[in-house]
Amino acid sequence: MEGSSFAARSIQLSFVAIVGGAWYLASETGSVSRLFLPPPREVHAALSRLVETQAFWSAVLVTLTTIAKAFAMAVVAGIVVGYLVTRSKLLIKVIEPILSGMFTIPITLFLPMFILFFGIGTGSKVAYGATYAFFPIVLNTIAAFSKAEERYLRAARSMGANAWQQFRHVLLPGAMPVLITGLRIGFFICFASVLGGETISSVAGVGRNIALAAELMEPARMYAWILFVILTSVTLNMVVHSIENRVRSR
Repeated sequence: MEGSSFAARSIQLSFVAIVGGAWYLASETGSVSRLFLPPPREVHAALSRLVETQAFWSAVLVTLTTIAKAFAMAVVAGIVVGYLVTRSKLLIKVIEPILSGMFTIPITLFLPMFILFFGIGTGSKVAYGATYAFFPIVLNTIAAFSKAEERYLRAARSMGANAWQQFRHVLLPGAMPVLITGLRIGFFICFASVLGGETISSVAGVGRNIALAAELMEPARMYAWILFVILTSVTLNMVVHSIENRVRSR
């Protein structure tokens, strides 16, 4: 297990080194215009200047708050709706295909409607992110609870377990691995959709600053914001993956 983990980390680090080396060579040798791909040192310098400004942290706070609100709404709605659907086999047959079909529709097409209803501020991004993240959460919740072993439920009832005890000690532990997977997928969809929404149309946030740097033809500043998003995403993925592994190992 340790050997495979070391090999995986080595491959990941090698990939980062190759991408970084290709970036350095392409920008420093002039193979690619610095207007499109500024050198890593310029991006690093731009990022260093950014993190020292209050505007940077204000934008980060706006985006993180938006993501937190959107994800919280998606989690509550997705788990509640998914659990209620699994209380009836007929509802599973009717509702699950509808939700699956709706999830295949690019929600980005409806972003102008979110802006129309909720404005250009953070409200539309919260609604947009929550809607996008709702589908993987509700679908995984349906899959998780619908696979519960009936024999375990009958055994719990025979021992006098009430509805809450059946949920707490039978349904939830069995559903947890799939449920956690749905939450992880929903979180990163929410993360990406909020940033995408901010980039397309917003007045504040990290995505808006990326778009603004591009509009002002400041490639180093734009790549600095993008690099920050990538580092944040990788860090969050590692944290969530660690939590998921701990839950699965219990």
